[in-house]
Amino acid sequence: MTGTKILIKNMCCPRCVNAIGAILASMNLTAKEIRLGEAVVEETLSEDETELLAAKLREQGFELLDDPNACLVEAIRVAVLEWVRMAEGKPKLSVYVSQKICKDYSSLSKLFSQVRGVTIEHYAIRHRTERAKELLCYSAMTISEIAYRLGYSSPAHFAAQFKQFTGMSPKEFRSLDNRPLVSLDEL
Repeated sequence: MTGTKILIKNMCCPRCVNAIGAILASMNLTAKEIRLGEAVVEETLSEDETELLAAKLREQGFELLDDPNACLVEAIRVAVLEWVRMAEGKPKLSVYVSQKICKDYSSLSKLFSQVRGVTIEHYAIRHRTERAKELLCYSAMTISEIAYRLGYSSPAHFAAQFKQFTGMSPKEFRSLDNRPLVSLDEL
């Protein structure tokens, strides 16, 4: 694939992909592909264009990545997001992340913990909890259905982990009038 690959931090949803598309279009850059964590443009960027792109990304809450370790940590973060949103046939997190990035999981885990201050597993649990909160708020799925959709071995395990992170059971959370949700880029 020719062109310039751009690695971008803080992309977490389809709206982020659309925002990146708009930024690239505003700079008259031709996007060949945009997905979580990266974009590929046809053009080769000059140093000035790269600096302008970095500034435009910062204005929208994104960050241009150029440090190899930062790029790797962002790739791990994106892989965790994808894993959490998998509906069925979810492999073990360590297997998924390792295969997705094509690197040994223990080295990825060590790097992620050093940079983010939290293990990949803990980060994934936080994202699973937020995904569970979304499903509790916006779907008619039962708590058992949500537990299995998120890959928990049982509704009891799901409820215990949910309570550990939120201080309330899934049923209590669902009954709240004002349900506290956390933006994915804040995790």
